[in-house]
Amino acid sequence: MPKVSSVTVPYASYLRVYEPLAAFPEPERGHWARYARRRDLPSYQDELRRSLADLLPTPPVPVPVHESGDAFVVEADGVLCVCPWRTRLRGWQAMGELAGQLPAPVLDAVLPPVLRRQTAADYERWLARNPDARPWIRTSTWQVPLHWFVLVSDDERSYTKADPPVLRYRTPMVQARRRVARGLKTLREALGEGPLVDGLLDVGRWLEEFHPRSLVELDYGGLVHAVPADELGEDHSAADVAEGIEALRDGDGEVAGEAYARLVERWRAVRDLQFAN
Repeated sequence: MPKVSSVTVPYASYLRVYEPLAAFPEPERGHWARYARRRDLPSYQDELRRSLADLLPTPPVPVPVHESGDAFVVEADGVLCVCPWRTRLRGWQAMGELAGQLPAPVLDAVLPPVLRRQTAADYERWLARNPDARPWIRTSTWQVPLHWFVLVSDDERSYTKADPPVLRYRTPMVQARRRVARGLKTLREALGEGPLVDGLLDVGRWLEEFHPRSLVELDYGGLVHAVPADELGEDHSAADVAEGIEALRDGDGEVAGEAYARLVERWRAVRDLQFAN
């Protein structure tokens, strides 16, 4: 299994928002301006290593004591954009989702109930002081949620056969919001309410919280290690999603069904690896 440093890459994908410096109030704007000039900017692998290291002590540290001062940085059309990690906030939110992902005995063994209760209480107190807080990064394990692909276009796809390989999409915020609106209209008219519409509605509301000149990134992250290289190179899931939505808009259920079948087969194969020996 490919490794980065001594840590096996977790099989997670990411949806990130990079906001221009103008979106941040002072003194945070100044912090990010200075931060972006660093030569040793960390990668998502560095973020993962730090998070995993917190789980090694006994008892583990499920949520950092202090919020991260790190971020991902990109330049888009001459504008410097920043995606803060907000590791502490994301850790709290992930803790709230664990009960539905792990059997109770496993969860209690990994994170004892008393530790979870204390962490939840800390989050409630913090949230009361920061009611408008939201993460710049969303994470999904063992899959890329299909509604994420609605935000991007196949011509925004970037695949690099590096070590490790990288597969990601980047699109302007205005394009992502426009695609969400059009996708919601088509899906509601053709299919009615359902999980796909609910997911797209949720991510659309999340995008509305950011600066209109932001950049949206869909990154396969560690999932690149769960897919053979030849299949990864041929993975055009955003094109399949766009084809399916366009077919629904045109009333062509057969073409829409074929596109959906390709997506289901591709991503079922990835999710099934979660339970493989």
